[in-house]
Amino acid sequence: MILSAALILAVLFITGVVYAASAAAKDKDEGEMNMAFRNLYVYLVLFATLMMSIGGSVGVFMSAADYVSPPTYYQSYSDFKTMKEETAKKPLSEEQIKEQFDDAVAGEKQRAKENALNGIIKSLGWIVIPFPVFLYFQRQVRRKQE
Repeated sequence: MILSAALILAVLFITGVVYAASAAAKDKDEGEMNMAFRNLYVYLVLFATLMMSIGGSVGVFMSAADYVSPPTYYQSYSDFKTMKEETAKKPLSEEQIKEQFDDAVAGEKQRAKENALNGIIKSLGWIVIPFPVFLYFQRQVRRKQE
């Protein structure tokens, strides 16, 4: 959801910048116009890669929070017990049902931690992949300003 909001924001920003650049380029000769579009391209790449890195950072934080404190198990013991009693071919003792419930809760907690770790790895990709591109274009801007 956050990444889609960032994408919509990026598209609106790009549209506005392209419109402003095309309006400003009407009064310039071709060399200046090419330079204006080159600058536009550089700043759009900087903006897009920065948004990707920010989105990845948010994803890492959210997944780390899920890893540290996994979501709770949603099924209550009474619901679990009722389901086991209805579907069991032979009657189970209270201790067996409780043991199966505890195993299910522990398994769900472990699965949530594994999913959170997977989310951290995926979100790190949203930081690690665009960040070198951002640094490269940022250096180009600095060289141009010097």
